[in-house]
Amino acid sequence: MEGEDQSMTDAPNGLDESHAPPATGQGSDLSAHNDMNVDTDESEDSSEAELRANSMLQRRKLPTGCCYDDRMKLHANADFGPAPHHPEDPRRVEEIMKMFKKAGLVFTGPDSELLDILRENPTKYMWRIPARSATKQEICTVHTARHYAWVEHLSDMPTRELRLLSHNLDQGRASLYVGGMSYEAALLAAGGCVETCKNVAAERVKNAFAIIRPPGHHAEYDTPMGFCLFNNVPIAAKVCQNEFPDTCRKILILDWDVHHGNGVQNMFYEDPNILYISIHVYENGNFYPGKPENPMIPDGDIDKVGDGPGEGKNINIGWPSQGMGDGEYMAAFQHIVMPIGREFNPDMVIISAGFDAADGDELGGCFVTPTCYAHMTHMLMSLAGGKVAVCLEGGYNLKAISNSALAVARTLMGEPPPQMSIPPIAKEAAKMIAKVKGIQAPYWECMRPGVIDLNELGDNRSRLHDVIRGYQRQVLSQKFNMIPLFIQRAVLYKSFENQVLVTPGLQAKKNIMVIIHDPPELKAMPDTIDNTVDPHNGFIVDGVTSYIEWAHKNDFGIVDVNIPHYITRPEDMDAYMARADEKTLQRQIQELVCYIWDNYLQLYSATANLFVMGVGNAYLGVKVLLTNRDCKYQLSGVVNFVTGSLRPVKSETDPDLSTWYKQNSLVFVTNDHACWADSSLAKKVLKKRFGGVQKSPESGLNRMMEVHEPDVCQFINERLKSQRRSGNTTEDEN
Repeated sequence: MEGEDQSMTDAPNGLDESHAPPATGQGSDLSAHNDMNVDTDESEDSSEAELRANSMLQRRKLPTGCCYDDRMKLHANADFGPAPHHPEDPRRVEEIMKMFKKAGLVFTGPDSELLDILRENPTKYMWRIPARSATKQEICTVHTARHYAWVEHLSDMPTRELRLLSHNLDQGRASLYVGGMSYEAALLAAGGCVETCKNVAAERVKNAFAIIRPPGHHAEYDTPMGFCLFNNVPIAAKVCQNEFPDTCRKILILDWDVHHGNGVQNMFYEDPNILYISIHVYENGNFYPGKPENPMIPDGDIDKVGDGPGEGKNINIGWPSQGMGDGEYMAAFQHIVMPIGREFNPDMVIISAGFDAADGDELGGCFVTPTCYAHMTHMLMSLAGGKVAVCLEGGYNLKAISNSALAVARTLMGEPPPQMSIPPIAKEAAKMIAKVKGIQAPYWECMRPGVIDLNELGDNRSRLHDVIRGYQRQVLSQKFNMIPLFIQRAVLYKSFENQVLVTPGLQAKKNIMVIIHDPPELKAMPDTIDNTVDPHNGFIVDGVTSYIEWAHKNDFGIVDVNIPHYITRPEDMDAYMARADEKTLQRQIQELVCYIWDNYLQLYSATANLFVMGVGNAYLGVKVLLTNRDCKYQLSGVVNFVTGSLRPVKSETDPDLSTWYKQNSLVFVTNDHACWADSSLAKKVLKKRFGGVQKSPESGLNRMMEVHEPDVCQFINERLKSQRRSGNTTEDEN
């Protein structure tokens, strides 16, 4: 152990006068510095903003704190077998501290000299914050007494029992080892985190970095987990809230560890004053810590937003895969973390700083550079008046963790982040960020820019999807003479008026194509300054039109069935109306397609070849028709274009349905669909109940429809030829 580090840990708990950082131009006593924040003869009518600005100016003259203690390395694996190495290596903290010293961030001389240096130049070195053992009372602010006792008992266990316990704990989701000094090290990690955050909250330092282990963010309130014994950051957060109720009420915890901080989330899931934001790899729940065994416990999925009074105060940015880097993390900060952080307006920011997303960390499998960590830190320093405490979590490549921590520390001390070029963001990551914004929109105004007040628009307004459908009716009427089909309903809402358009004389057609489709896609490029959208910068993309043209050219009867995402009602007064949920959509589609079949298509099936096409989410209508009506042998073929849920077609009463569907369908699925990401899942979707699935080279719905139009036309023509040959054979035999 390094002598000066060990002597530092022997200092009294907290900062007494001898260990208080010096105020520039003042004595070493902290109270003297704090009295100088406001002139004694300043007038009472000075604005609050001026006082705040003056306080922030004085805070910039404070040094950055650093907490470290060699004794935290005593937590080591008790299983001293042939390969005792473990990712949570005691050297993790030692290497970071060595890097800080090598870079000249930590003064290695006597404290008296450091005090003199920092009086003149408070940003030259970091001020050492002594670590101490957390008290049972502090730990039990978030943990149960039983859990505290379990960790405490580790000190009394013989080595043989510790080895056996480590072996058992390392299995499955627990993923943990213990040793004879684990309890003592865990107390120091928790206490060091508490002291670091308290020094920031009390403005003894302007910000601080706690180099601590074992990490904490996986530890639940009643059990250890994922290399973690006590959950350090929640302990420190609760202590700061309790001891500084007026100045540290709201705390933002930003967790950029590559693994989701399940313990932090669950401890504050109903707390309105703790905003927890986690950026992690999720992989549909397959990445550690994964989905918990208890389904009642929320996991790291993006739809977990908090509960009760804490609803909206839990934000998960869960990457769909490993491999994310600077582009994705900067996008997450720019689009979600910082806007919500500013709206929350915390009194303090605590960074759960795991560096296992760093480039070079094989366990994390991501590519975040030290420069990116510096920029993320710099952005967070714009919140809470700069009161930021960084507390180490994961990170298992010693070089990567040291370089990343150094970049963060330099930024905390006031060095501008290095210039960086932000690489393009992965498409799946961009989609995930957009989904998070949508999920968080009900809770944060910054997640819903351009909110429209319908009252301000007046009565002469229409929802665009109704206007577009009316326009489609006009076009289809002019070009193909198509007319609305009457559908009997108790109430006819606006979205239903032109929902089904058909070719006149449908009953006389030998071939009929039924297209069940989503509304056209709307694409718009808003003004980057004021977010307005000009009509010439908006586009309607409708891949169905070319198929209607082909069907009309080939003398098909056409049934065009539009499935709106929402049914417009006169009483609607919200500008934003969510799409229909799965249950509502299925009920609406089932009612419609079964009505069309019972009253029209079934009557024509004896004399016409019927083809059904499903497009987008509305392709649910194909499944509903096949499973609710015995119609498979009355259909000549099925074509589907799938971007969302891939739906199996099977029936308990008709064992032949899946086989028929496989032999008589063409199902195109976008190349970025989730089913292709997992090889075992990809094999499943190629089975008969999903139909004749083909992987499209395209990712967008309309591009996919455009590219595969020749395949669809060939599929239909071959079936028509086959049926004509079959009909001629029958006639010859007769």
